[in-house]
Amino acid sequence: MDGLFGARLKEQRKVLGLSQQDFGAIGGVAANAQVHYESGARMPKSDYLIAIRRKGVDVLYVLTGERTALSSDALTDKETLIINHYRGLGGLDQEAIAQITSSLSDS
Repeated sequence: MDGLFGARLKEQRKVLGLSQQDFGAIGGVAANAQVHYESGARMPKSDYLIAIRRKGVDVLYVLTGERTALSSDALTDKETLIINHYRGLGGLDQEAIAQITSSLSDS
């Protein structure tokens, strides 16, 4: 591990908009275990990682920092439409969209 596991796990939890208690419950652990995972004090077992993966967490990213490549089969029609519109924009507009989506996901 590169020492950033806990930070990436917390980031993924916040993307889903869940509390530590709710996120831990998805993985089958108590809130205090979730706190230990996010602080880097403990590492979760594989059953936890499998459970959070089923809820949409990019476990490869959490473990390694490398994003899992999305296949077009994994995208909804709405997501595909958004990506196609984004690709049709110029560079400055794409940067603006990136800033907007980043701001929205931080809230």
